[in-house]
Amino acid sequence: MTTSAHEGGCLCGGLRYRIKDEGLALTACHCTDCQRSGGAAFGMSLLLLKSSAEVVKGTPRTFTKIFEEDGRLKHNKFCGECGVRIWTEFSKFPQIVNVKPGTLDDTSWLEPVAHIWVRSKQPWVSIPEGALQFETQPADFGVVLKAFAEQRAAQQR
Repeated sequence: MTTSAHEGGCLCGGLRYRIKDEGLALTACHCTDCQRSGGAAFGMSLLLLKSSAEVVKGTPRTFTKIFEEDGRLKHNKFCGECGVRIWTEFSKFPQIVNVKPGTLDDTSWLEPVAHIWVRSKQPWVSIPEGALQFETQPADFGVVLKAFAEQRAAQQR
């Protein structure tokens, strides 16, 4: 993936978006929320600055989840027609969006640099040897950001 814009969207095509940069990190999340919302063993998360993502067609609907333990809010943006979740916004980090990278038109470059919430992973899921992994949310997400930047630089050489 280069620094040019990349587009994606939902199944029905009613909601389309564009991202203007490579993002900050790409992870595989094994938390039970990702498993349930995606109907899969894990979800993938492409973190980017909110300013680098834009809707180019349609208007997303929002489902907000409140975390009971601390009152945090997670705003899930999805297509109101086909129901595909496109990205998530977090009250704790309003400058960041978490795009569901499987909704990109070109997914060939997707390679997570870290696996998070592995304490909840399905027992049959294998994590590649040497991959960063965290039992829950990383205490210092800077390690993941650095690994992603290094991965992107190596792929562009």
